[in-house]
Amino acid sequence: MNSSGSGPGRPGRGGVAALAVLALLTAACTGPAPGPSPSSTAAGRYPWHTGIVATTFWVGEIFDPKAADGSQVMSTYDSQWMQSYGGCDGVIKAGCTTEARTQAKGFAPTSMTPKENPFYLDLPYDDVNDATAFAERAKVIPWANDPGFAGNEKNRSFSYMKNQWVRIRKGGHECYGQIEDAGPGQYHDKNYVFGSSDARPVNTNFNGAGMDVSPALNGCLGFSELDGESDKVDWQFVPRDQVPSGPWLDIVTASQVK
Repeated sequence: MNSSGSGPGRPGRGGVAALAVLALLTAACTGPAPGPSPSSTAAGRYPWHTGIVATTFWVGEIFDPKAADGSQVMSTYDSQWMQSYGGCDGVIKAGCTTEARTQAKGFAPTSMTPKENPFYLDLPYDDVNDATAFAERAKVIPWANDPGFAGNEKNRSFSYMKNQWVRIRKGGHECYGQIEDAGPGQYHDKNYVFGSSDARPVNTNFNGAGMDVSPALNGCLGFSELDGESDKVDWQFVPRDQVPSGPWLDIVTASQVK
């Protein structure tokens, strides 16, 4: 885990410090019992965010080995993300690279079996490692005082953001994913993440991206590029009990901060 709170990614995109990747390619572990999810009574608190640029990241990606946040071997919430996930979420070709995903295979990776949900994403709010976000999280996160969340304000082993569900739309596609990292580029952008539908991301890198999505979500949403900066989505938080059946429920990530 990134103790500095600089969060995930490409320098500012998703993930944190590069580790010994080869040792992790075959490792795996399981997570503890599921955490809570926003209740259905909170549904009205979640506005749509429209026309948001979304880029693609994946477990095991090394974007910049010299950058403190240039790797997806770990996430801001899981210091052993690649190990927890079960390996590279893609194919091994001079490193861990992404690949096209198809509906016929449930948008799953072709060369490995994930141990956590392949439908993952990040948003620019790291409520554990970013000092600003940690200090204000119980006041700005809409579900922070719901049963199962209340009382964890000072608990650094507990994230209000990790594993939370997001509904994402692009054109005629609608897919669902869980938050497993923070980024791109910013880590306490509360006005965009929890604000009104017209709030824009503070981030200006990667064409002003406000979300990174996994390869499974990239394929499910019908992105035009495997790893580009031109696709735009609409998104909103959604309570767990309102997530419909789909391949995103085949494996549900339940682990808390590691």
